[in-house]
Amino acid sequence: MARVKQTPRPVLQNQERKKRRNKPGTVALREIRKLQKTFQLLIPYAPFVRCVREITNQVSSSVTRWTPEALISLQEAAEDCLVRMFEAGCLCALHAKRVTLMKKDIELTRRLTGVARPW
Repeated sequence: MARVKQTPRPVLQNQERKKRRNKPGTVALREIRKLQKTFQLLIPYAPFVRCVREITNQVSSSVTRWTPEALISLQEAAEDCLVRMFEAGCLCALHAKRVTLMKKDIELTRRLTGVARPW
């Protein structure tokens, strides 16, 4: 078999290479796996503290100070509650033969678990 001489590919002067794209959902799944491996909190600390202080001022004017440990434990509890609610909502969406989580799934989850509406 004869050898074929390899010629270099022409260099693209004005055209850029196409950016490599992932299939839909691949990046989301990679992000989910990454977040499941970490133990860090998902909600940023400063906005959560501002929200806690705002709610505290609305409910009671006598409580004005929070210890950092109390705020961190409150944030952990809030995130745990939210994660559980989203897990149950995903189960409701799967039961309805859907992949997309919708508002009605979260509402059903809240009704089943007994979480009252905030309004």
